[in-house]
Amino acid sequence: MKYISFIIVLLFFNSCKPKADYNAKGLVEQISTQLKYSPVLKDDFKITNRNVFPRTLDSIGALHLVSKKDWTSGFYPGVLWYTYSLTEDPYWKTEAIKFTNLLESEKNNASNHDIGFKMMPSFGLAYKYTDNDAYKRVLIESAQTLITRFDETVGCIRSWDHHKDKWEFPVIIDNLMNLELLYWAWKETGDPVYYNIATTHAKTTMKNHFRSDYSTYHVVNYDTITGVARSKETHQGYADNSCWARGEAWALYGYTMAYRESNESEFLKQAEHVADYIINVATLPEDYVPTWDFMLSDKVNEPKDASAAAVMASAFYELSTFTDNSKNKESYLKVANGIMASLSTKKYFNAPGTDKGFLLSHSTGSKPWKSEIDVPLIYADYYYLEALSRKLNIQTQTN
Repeated sequence: MKYISFIIVLLFFNSCKPKADYNAKGLVEQISTQLKYSPVLKDDFKITNRNVFPRTLDSIGALHLVSKKDWTSGFYPGVLWYTYSLTEDPYWKTEAIKFTNLLESEKNNASNHDIGFKMMPSFGLAYKYTDNDAYKRVLIESAQTLITRFDETVGCIRSWDHHKDKWEFPVIIDNLMNLELLYWAWKETGDPVYYNIATTHAKTTMKNHFRSDYSTYHVVNYDTITGVARSKETHQGYADNSCWARGEAWALYGYTMAYRESNESEFLKQAEHVADYIINVATLPEDYVPTWDFMLSDKVNEPKDASAAAVMASAFYELSTFTDNSKNKESYLKVANGIMASLSTKKYFNAPGTDKGFLLSHSTGSKPWKSEIDVPLIYADYYYLEALSRKLNIQTQTN
């Protein structure tokens, strides 16, 4: 792959002010350089350790690793797969295969809804880039595991099993992201059960997770006898009636993906409604990177969430390819480019050799729980790379 000169890349990264557009190809070398500083890629790293997947940095800046059971474990293999795709360097493919294979046993983990988060960035991309049937079999088993959490009366996949004293059947907006695994399984096997469950979950979520302005509730608790939503609240947002920024990003991404996979027009309309809320109601700051909740009164001192921004950028790029409205398309691309321009400046993109190889800083995991505040997060890096990949695909198709 041909790169622009390293000097031009450095000049780009030294600019703190986001530009109207950014040189997507010029980022690739910088990304590859930074990722190689991750301690898990060093020769002396013990792959036999229980915790091997980078998630974030702790309060003293040390690398925080998690086991394969953690909901974020699939994102690091996904980062490696996207880097392989962007660079065509076989080194990244070798590392991606190594970390992907460590997750295989999670195909039978039915303890929560997170199996889609784990398997699509890892085994999903592995299958896409290698066409290896072994990866396909793991994904199908994973989809079989996920549908065991579906309740026909409720019409949703149960998210969590914890806090049973508080919630009877909790469903979080994040759960939309797991539907991609089911739609994939439907297309690969031809079995309509996967399509039906994914589509039913998406439609039930449309009915109960959104307010009239298309802001989202984080958690909806259902009655398993009647299927009625008993309560609508938050677990990670500022308040029950606020709009957690990453939750809204999941909604934008989830319905864009659901339309791509199902061709159900109501999902496209829903994605466009969510996009309208983000752009015109919640409004993004000048640098396009939101604070961790859209409804906070203090937009200056509250921490940002680069992970929410990265998810939005990826979704906006894809949504721009689906909408028939030229003004919407222009708006989506403007926001996506604005987000990526900001995330690619030194304000958010880490200097080479810093932060244990993470790409982005200034993400917020869970402010209410005082967890992972203003730190790198592996899923921010993942969706940043996915957004970059989608940007390059759009450029290729329009050139």
